[in-house]
Amino acid sequence: MKIKSAEFVMSNSNVTNAPKDRIPEYAFIGRSNVGKSSLINMLMERKNLAKTSGKPGKTQLINHFKINDEWFLVDLPGYGYAKVSKKKRTIFQYFIENYFKEREQLVCTFVLIDSRHDPQKIDLEFMQFLGENNLPFCIVFTKSDKLAPTKLDKQIASYKKKLLEFWESEPTNFLTSSSTSIGRDELLNFIDQVNKDVADDFK
Repeated sequence: MKIKSAEFVMSNSNVTNAPKDRIPEYAFIGRSNVGKSSLINMLMERKNLAKTSGKPGKTQLINHFKINDEWFLVDLPGYGYAKVSKKKRTIFQYFIENYFKEREQLVCTFVLIDSRHDPQKIDLEFMQFLGENNLPFCIVFTKSDKLAPTKLDKQIASYKKKLLEFWESEPTNFLTSSSTSIGRDELLNFIDQVNKDVADDFK
């Protein structure tokens, strides 16, 4: 897939105010500081499409970007950032949960996982939430350039083994790096194929 246009459309905290366009939608979410904004910018080949920050918890709204006038990329707040107040975490959890349960245009969620870290309870619980609500998702391992190849292979294998304790088969997954653009073509080609598969649902 070639990215011809990537346009910021809106930010909001209420799914009922999200764009009404009947086009496929892909959500990106993960723990704070997982590299989500950098990944989005890499995929779109834009330096500042998604706001990056050295301070975790920067994204605090549902952000819609229209891509190629054909599909939406949705940048969602990170979860599990301890320095965000408990009240804010509750608000985030509420509108994120509503988004996933009510957004009919959503066809796939990309759950971002820092490839350097062992499986985290909060990530596994979020994937369980998606599964329980029959919401398709893929795993995107980020920051793959930060580990030596042998260490990276071992880390990913360990993570997949852990997933099989909860899932009959491992979810579709991608290995990415915002710095080197590893995984960009694979991820965009996947989205392109899903768009074709669901085309009849959006006529």
